Amino acid sequence: MNLAVKSTSITTASKLTYDVLIENQQDGEVSATVVGLPDFKASGVTREAALEKLIQLLQEREPEIVTLEIEPPQTKHPWMKFAGMHKDNPLFAEVLEYIEAERSQIDLDNEIK
Repeated sequence: MNLAVKSTSITTASKLTYDVLIENQQDGEVSATVVGLPDFKASGVTREAALEKLIQLLQEREPEIVTLEIEPPQTKHPWMKFAGMHKDNPLFAEVLEYIEAERSQIDLDNEIK
């Protein structure tokens, strides 16, 4: 499997954005969790305090988002195993003639309509 990490040459770091779930806890505190990243969680007395702690946690861990390009494995087309299977069949030419005649008849029928 081939894998490539796409990177951009940005001189100034762009801001990362996160969706954050804010929840009031039974003990009166507020928790803030990055959606999809449950280990990025912080709590505080207020919503703002919880978010500030979460921001500090994210900045300390210095997360980086990269885009991966993964080349899929090369597989044979599922119908390829049937390709050429009738090449030595003496009746194959007859079958092809029958198919051609049927198609011609269908084309004539469609022209009349």
